[in-house]
Amino acid sequence: MKLFSHLFLLALLFLIITPIPARAGASLKEVVATLEQGYSALKDVQADFSQLSAIASMKREEKGAGELFIKRPAGGNAMFRFNYSKPRQQIVSNGKKLWYYIPENRQVMVGDVTALLEAGNGVTLNYLTGMGNVSRDFTVSFVGDGQDKSGNYMLELVPRKESQALARLQLTVSGRSVEQFRATGEARDPFPIVLSVVYDQLGNKTAVRFSRVRVNRGIRNDLFTFKVPSGVEVINSP
Repeated sequence: MKLFSHLFLLALLFLIITPIPARAGASLKEVVATLEQGYSALKDVQADFSQLSAIASMKREEKGAGELFIKRPAGGNAMFRFNYSKPRQQIVSNGKKLWYYIPENRQVMVGDVTALLEAGNGVTLNYLTGMGNVSRDFTVSFVGDGQDKSGNYMLELVPRKESQALARLQLTVSGRSVEQFRATGEARDPFPIVLSVVYDQLGNKTAVRFSRVRVNRGIRNDLFTFKVPSGVEVINSP
C-alpha cells in the first residue's frame, strides 16, 4: 500500500512539474488557405449581421443590424443586398449598379458600383466579395497571439494597394473551420468569417458580426435589383 502511495505521489508530481505539450495552433498559411479555398466554393451566402461603427472625430458609436445576401455568379461581378432593420435602409447591387435607399428620407442614391465603393461608400461590403484573393491583395499577419478566447483565428490584413477608405481589415476566422481544413486538407466552409472589423484612414472603424450563416442555397438574381418605391426621389451619382 505504501509502495502504491509512493508511486501515485511520484506520478502526481510528474504531472505538476512536467508541462503537458499543448496542441499547436494553425499556421498563418493554414488559416489563409481555409479562407481562400473556402471562398472558391462560395456561390451565395445569406446571413444575419450586427454592426457597430465608431466615428473617431465625433467619438460616437452607431449600431446596426439586419440580413445580408451575397451571390458570386460565374464570370461576373459579385452581387449583394444588405437589408438593415436598424436603422432602416437598404444597400443593393446587381454587380454593376448600386442602390442606397433610406426610407426615412424618401430618397435612393443610384450609381456605378465600382465608383461608389472606391469613393468609400459601402467599403464594409466591398471586401466581402473578394476574400478568395486575400494573399494577393493584402499583407496578412496574426493579431496578437492569433486566437480569441473561443479558439477562432484573428487576422490583420493591410491592402497592398493604398486605399483611402480601407486602411486595414481584421478578420476573425472560425476555429472549427480551420481545424477541419487541417484534419482533411480541404476547406469545407465557404464562409468561415465570424467577425470583420474595417478601419479607414481617419481612424473610424466598423465591426460586423455574422450569425445564422447559410451558404449555396441558390439565391435568385432578381433579389439584387432594387425596385424604386412610388414617390421616392432618385439621386443619380456622377
